[in-house]
Amino acid sequence: MGQKQVIESIFDKCKLLNLWTMCPMNYYKYIIIGNSAGGIGAIEAIREVDKTNEIAVISDEPYSAYSRPLISYLLAEKIKLDDIYLRVPNFYEDNGVATFFGTQATNIDFNEKKVTLDNGKKLYYEKLLLATGGTPFVPNMPGLDKTGVFRGFNTLDTTLELQKTISEKKGRAVILGGGLIGLKAAEALRMKGLEVTVVELLDRLMPLVIDQPASQWVETVLENQDIKIITGNTISEITGSFSNPNEVGGVVLKDGTTIRCDIVVIAIGVRPRIELVRESEVEVNRGILVNKKMETSVPNVFACGDCAEVYDFIMDSFRLTPLWPTAFVGGRIAGFNMAGDCKEYYWGTSMNSTTFFGFPIISAGIINLSDEEKSDYEILSQNTESFYKSIILKDNKIMGFVLANEIDRAGIFLGLMRNKIDVSEFKDDLLSEDFGLIHLSDQVRNDLLAKENLSCMT
Repeated sequence: MGQKQVIESIFDKCKLLNLWTMCPMNYYKYIIIGNSAGGIGAIEAIREVDKTNEIAVISDEPYSAYSRPLISYLLAEKIKLDDIYLRVPNFYEDNGVATFFGTQATNIDFNEKKVTLDNGKKLYYEKLLLATGGTPFVPNMPGLDKTGVFRGFNTLDTTLELQKTISEKKGRAVILGGGLIGLKAAEALRMKGLEVTVVELLDRLMPLVIDQPASQWVETVLENQDIKIITGNTISEITGSFSNPNEVGGVVLKDGTTIRCDIVVIAIGVRPRIELVRESEVEVNRGILVNKKMETSVPNVFACGDCAEVYDFIMDSFRLTPLWPTAFVGGRIAGFNMAGDCKEYYWGTSMNSTTFFGFPIISAGIINLSDEEKSDYEILSQNTESFYKSIILKDNKIMGFVLANEIDRAGIFLGLMRNKIDVSEFKDDLLSEDFGLIHLSDQVRNDLLAKENLSCMT
């Protein structure tokens, strides 16, 4: 009998006798690699089903789970450090979770069901969840090693280091990346009093999550706060300062333009962290492949969050959807299935919600159409002096929407979209200021509410 079989035999006897203190200290029924939204969702789901079996969480960060979307508000000092944590300090203890924080998983043996940590410790599992998230994409360029360069803006450590740098010398910052993460960094740094320039390779801001009119709204909002926007360009080199060549002194853009600055934040995007499984039995594409139960190609191994390709109900396919709600719900679905309560992930699609200097924007589903695609869709839009709305329809069903500065109906639109409700009866009212459930017929309203209630149980 091998080591794995011996440990499992002991574990089974412990479970039968309910003598958990006799079980090996390095054996856990559930191991979760990753301690962000997906990991928290999984812990809570497991504990709804299984109150006793031990859970272990491994994280290379030394902190309790915190909200990554809030780090820009922490940097801007709109919230305090204690406000960023997702759960109360004794969350792990109360839920019987062993924590291995500040420790990295370096290897997984799926045959032996064994996880090796960077300190040499080996942990054995019965069910495993990969919630490893993403890592910032950093293009290779001269000057990356200079003090004042921040590779990404998605961790608490980066935020705390930025705070320290700003306190030592307020000055000028260049943000590489005009997506959501880059612009939240730009907003926070501007609130701290820095001169901020955003450099985006493509021809407009947030090109992957909003359409062109909404992008123009965002650019106007940021420029009104004295943030300089440069599109269609990128950084080719980070240069040193006159007094110290090892510190950031400026950047050179691809077109030869030079910009003096003290801080460079690279916020182009993130890549799935799949190095643990890249050469393993776990099937991967751009991310880890899962089914609707969030299970990978290896039995009893699950994945969720930014590292996984999850089901998108609009595209009717599996793809990367690196979003906070997607990670949390995916973690819950994985947790339920790990604990033996069969559930499927069905509701997710690309959805982004944010504000810039008090200006709110929400987008979901399909938001950008090529010229060739437009003939297959119907676009309803309003672009006034105070707000912008766009709804994309196909066969009288909502396939996507963008709302800027008037977002109250986002929840209704998402419900109609998720449940594939035919909107032909009230299509002309969708963009009206007072649109609501009252515009729906009794039959449509009852169908929508029934499907929403059913979705809460699946």
